[in-house]
Amino acid sequence: MMTDQELTQLIQNISVTTFNRPFSHQANFNRRLKTTGGRYHLQDHHIDINPLMVAQGQAVLEGIIKHELCHYHLHLLHRGYRHRDQDFKRLLQQVGGARFAPPVTPKKAAQKRLEYQCTKCGQLYQRQRHINTARYVCRRCHGHLKLVKEI
Repeated sequence: MMTDQELTQLIQNISVTTFNRPFSHQANFNRRLKTTGGRYHLQDHHIDINPLMVAQGQAVLEGIIKHELCHYHLHLLHRGYRHRDQDFKRLLQQVGGARFAPPVTPKKAAQKRLEYQCTKCGQLYQRQRHINTARYVCRRCHGHLKLVKEI
């Protein structure tokens, strides 16, 4: 696992080689980043990187670092540093930074569905949560419900 000092050194190297400008602030790993690869802070100019991006590979990590460095350098130059600005889009294209971070959290499994059937008329009901069959009845004929299957 890479330390914060090693991360800062890596970002400094990428900044000098790719942007020909120094990175003179701090970089940290931030475990609280869940859906994003990194974050640039406008107030104190430090960069947070999602530690799960290290496991994605060196190319992915460098793409995310270049993306955050685009924000960093454009903000310090008082140019368009937001995602929607043309300066940002142009610089990101030139340096080959990642536009989006790859997904790191596994996708949620489809929720289970429960199927209930009326014992009197055969009406089917699909639900996501269990219902109390002793209390609730069919809305069409007021017959009793029973759990048929979990989908």
